[in-house]
Amino acid sequence: MPDPAKIFQELIKTARGRLMQKASLGTESWFRCGGRCGLLFYPADLKDLKDFLEQYPKDWPLITLGGMANTIVRDGGVRGAVIRLGKGFADIEVEGTKITAGAGALNGNVAQAAAKAGIGGLEFLSGIPGTVGGAICMNAGAYGSEVKDVLLETTAINRVGQKRYLRPDHLQMSYRHTELPEDTILIEAVFAGEEEDSEIVRERLKDIKAKRQETQPITEKTGGSTFANPDGHKAWELIDKVGGRSLKVGGAQMSEKHCNFMINTGTATAADLEALGEEVRSLVREKTGIELQWEIKRIGNKLT
Repeated sequence: MPDPAKIFQELIKTARGRLMQKASLGTESWFRCGGRCGLLFYPADLKDLKDFLEQYPKDWPLITLGGMANTIVRDGGVRGAVIRLGKGFADIEVEGTKITAGAGALNGNVAQAAAKAGIGGLEFLSGIPGTVGGAICMNAGAYGSEVKDVLLETTAINRVGQKRYLRPDHLQMSYRHTELPEDTILIEAVFAGEEEDSEIVRERLKDIKAKRQETQPITEKTGGSTFANPDGHKAWELIDKVGGRSLKVGGAQMSEKHCNFMINTGTATAADLEALGEEVRSLVREKTGIELQWEIKRIGNKLT
């Protein structure tokens, strides 16, 4: 097996973006807790990413993350390398009623760009924390719409740098689920809206912002919705019904404001968050017979 330190020294010679060893990954998540990763790379642009992939051992673990809005990094950390797409992949361009956005662009910024250009139908993206890449990977949704409703096409590369163009039907997108081909790294997406008066679209954005502030703990260390809604049910109602509102495990708590949101009250570990989620799932299963499915992504290893 190659020496990690030696591989790092080779990678750092050509990397133009930020490349770090044993980086604190968990504190980069919206929950602000969790473990480290072997390597953390913020590529400067597509060429920088391709150069990294060309040198990185093909049999080593590799994952790509965006804004980490819905991610728990387990306390034992993540083996191998983590690629995070940031500013170099955050461009947003408008052409007619289409918007092309880098995978590292914030969903809220895409919604704002659409409103400014007089494009309606993309406002719901402002209610989805994180980046375009992450939203596509889980077919995120809010306020009655989801990504697959407005996505025309994605551009991706694999671990050997080959480019692919994927439409929603290639990705078999369904409720909070996307079938991405193995080793796929999303780099760009094209969304379609409808021509509409800019001021009307801006008003809808204001309404969504007000609703989020009123109903969600957006000022806390949180990660968005914890569980997907089961068929015919709302996850928060099931959690509330079984006494899950404000339930605590260690420093993790189900929000009083919205009980399908977990929050780090200040001292939570990733283990606390995951244990709390599993406790809620157990309560709902025992009292209603319904199995809640995690919407929050959990990565890495537990501490032994």
